[in-house]
Amino acid sequence: MTHVPTSSWLRALLAAACLQCLFLAGAQAADVPSPTQARGSPAQPHNAVALWREVRSGEPGITTVRGTESGVLVSPDGNTWRQLRNGPITLYGGTLLLLVGIAITLFHRWKGSIRLEAKPTGRSMARFSNWERRLHWLVAISFVLLALTGLNLLFGKYLLMPVVGHEVFSWLAALGKYVHNFLGFVFATGVILMLATFFRDNFWHPSDAEWIRQAGGLVSRKHVPSRRFNFGEKTWFWFGVGLFGLTMVASGFSLLFPILFETRHALQTAEVVHAIAAICILAMSFGHIYLGTIGVEGAYQSMKTGKVDETWAKEHHELWYNQQKLGKPEQGAQ
Repeated sequence: MTHVPTSSWLRALLAAACLQCLFLAGAQAADVPSPTQARGSPAQPHNAVALWREVRSGEPGITTVRGTESGVLVSPDGNTWRQLRNGPITLYGGTLLLLVGIAITLFHRWKGSIRLEAKPTGRSMARFSNWERRLHWLVAISFVLLALTGLNLLFGKYLLMPVVGHEVFSWLAALGKYVHNFLGFVFATGVILMLATFFRDNFWHPSDAEWIRQAGGLVSRKHVPSRRFNFGEKTWFWFGVGLFGLTMVASGFSLLFPILFETRHALQTAEVVHAIAAICILAMSFGHIYLGTIGVEGAYQSMKTGKVDETWAKEHHELWYNQQKLGKPEQGAQ
């Protein structure tokens, strides 16, 4: 029997012990998940809560691409904007437009059109020049087309898409977007020219206070003297055309040229402002269109031909009528 030295046995035992320690350490390391495994991996798609929480935080990461938001993989503001646009703006905006339309319909059924009390004289007066009429129709036509295409972009997927289907709606929406973008320039030009053309006739006048007290005579049908434009028309001019019109123009151009913004949040804010301003001006336009067509006898004729009968001028704008008869054009507020 061959004798094995004691030192050899000791060395063998030490080698076995080292191997055992290495094995146990490797097994323990395999049981502890790495940071990538903790966040989830393709093999564990349902274990990515921590990863996506970090991604959706909006905190910028590390990237070699230069830019204001280039380090942000997912912006939480986008989801907030989507919920706001498809939620309150769509719901409350659509409800407002519907209620205004119903109110005007009920009022018309209750009171009907405002008709002349006296017979027309057959003698006409110039109320609008050719430039004023052409400018008005330029703004009016572009506004109607912008309203139709804009409403389709905002409400079409709820109202039109279930009727025509996804494919037809996609074509209509794409076409409407190009029409909307092109006519935006036309509408913007018309709004600026309209403000410059009519602003001198839309300042406050003491007669406006009486118009407010009488609510323009819409309910009582009482004659309320006014100048070339009454307080209701001035309200439409300053708030409808001025405030909301210019807001639509400014926010619309911001959307057409997103390079003006450094962040997506600013662009989303501009879209929200554009939608709210569009709904407000559209709601006001319902009343303006109603009174300018079937609501007031002879009102549409004044914008169609530029002339009105003397009876119409006296009953609706008596102060302006008297100044015209005396040959003294209005010169702003007096």
